[in-house]
Amino acid sequence: MSNIQLYFAKASTFSQRTRVVLLEKGIEFTATEIDLQQKPANFTLISRYGKVPAIKHGDIELYESAIINEYLDEVFPEPPLLPGDPGEKAIARLWIDYANTRLVPAFNKFLRGKDSQEQEQGRGEFLEALLYIEQEGLGKLSGNSPYWLGETFGLVDISFYPWFERLPVLEHFRNFTLPAETPRLQKWWDVVRDRKSVQAVANPVDFYLDRFAKILGQPLAVGAAQK
Repeated sequence: MSNIQLYFAKASTFSQRTRVVLLEKGIEFTATEIDLQQKPANFTLISRYGKVPAIKHGDIELYESAIINEYLDEVFPEPPLLPGDPGEKAIARLWIDYANTRLVPAFNKFLRGKDSQEQEQGRGEFLEALLYIEQEGLGKLSGNSPYWLGETFGLVDISFYPWFERLPVLEHFRNFTLPAETPRLQKWWDVVRDRKSVQAVANPVDFYLDRFAKILGQPLAVGAAQK
């Protein structure tokens, strides 16, 4: 099949997921950065929701990162990013769903809640999600291994990691850091952040602080962007 065309945005968490998958698998691709405030007229012909990431691979046009990533894992099977065993694969998909339906909404509510009450509710939900991951995810599945499901870096790790890259935003604007009760999670993040694929798509802290200062309408303290 033809070369993959990737449509992404630099600040998009979901785009980062797919970019890491492409890099981990060594897939050749051509990347087009999309300005989501001024989308090209033909972009919605490929991404029907007008969202990133999206890919075009021959006659196949896909959007939604979880779907794209599984497609890439099946079409380009080496190295595998999901377990081969059906039961283990189902468990991996449960955790990907947990990232999408629990961790991400809690993070967003905590950071971008319309008022202090909603933000505090988000804080509680985000902390609850982190503790659940520590105990039921990494605590039971990874053992002493570095990654979510063991020795192999996979789609579960990829599905969670972009929000941990943005923890400095929570630290700056919401005075939040990973709790001491999450040592496995902290160890996991230390390993994941050092992977070449993750470093290749990472944005610097000041990129996020500047961006969210504008989104949240909260000025940065002097020197904050140089943290």
